[in-house]
Amino acid sequence: MEGGRGAMGTVEAVERAIAPVLSSLGIELVDVEAHRGQVKVTIDCAPALDLDSLTKATAAVSQVLDAADAVPGGRYELEVSSPGLERRLRRPDHFARFVGSEITVVLKAGSSEPGAPRRFEGKLAAADAAGIVVEGPAQPDGGRRVPYGDIDRAHTVFDWRAALASKPSSPPRSERKPARPTAAERSRAAAAARAGSQPRSASLAITATGNPGGAQRGQTTIHDDLTETL
Repeated sequence: MEGGRGAMGTVEAVERAIAPVLSSLGIELVDVEAHRGQVKVTIDCAPALDLDSLTKATAAVSQVLDAADAVPGGRYELEVSSPGLERRLRRPDHFARFVGSEITVVLKAGSSEPGAPRRFEGKLAAADAAGIVVEGPAQPDGGRRVPYGDIDRAHTVFDWRAALASKPSSPPRSERKPARPTAAERSRAAAAARAGSQPRSASLAITATGNPGGAQRGQTTIHDDLTETL
C-alpha cells in the first residue's frame, strides 16, 4: 500500500515510540502516517474519545517524539485525531478488524484487469496476511481476491441511509421544537462543547508543530468549527 521506504521507516519509529505511552493512558493507537514533515496519528478509546483525552494524548505523543527524535529532519507538524465515521484501512490488522463491513478499495495503477475499474465497493468477506476478499454483485463470480500489494488506498463505508432510517420519526408539527434554538439552548450547547462533550460520530483533531528541544503550539479543531488555542 502507499508510502515510500523512508516514510515507512518513520512510521515504524513513531509507532514504537508512542504506542507504550498511549497504552498507559488507556488509548488505542489506530494508525500512523508520515509524509514530508507531517505526522498524523489516529487514536481511539472506549466508550468515546473526548477532547480532554485527545489533548492529553497529543501532549504525551509530542513530548515522546521530541525526546526520541523519531521524526527525521527536526521540525515537523503533528496531527492527532479520532478515526471519524469512515476508517482508513492500511494494514492487515485494519482489514481483519472490519471483516463483514462495506468498504471502498482503490487499486494501484496497472493492478486491475484491462478495462476494469480501479475503484470498487463491496463487503469485506475475509482478510489474512496476504490480502483480502471483497464480495458484491459487481465482482467476478461474486467475489474478488486482492493482494495488499495491489491496494493503493481503502476505507470503510458509513451507511448513511441506515443511520437516517434508524432515527426516530419526526413528531407532529404541533409538538416540534422551534427551528431556531433558544438563547439558553445555545449557551448550554456551547458550554458542552467547551467541556469536551462530543457525539461518537464526530471527528476531533489537534495539530501541533513539533520541534525537538523547543515549545509546541497547536490548535484544537472540533467538527462544528468551535476552536480553542493551546
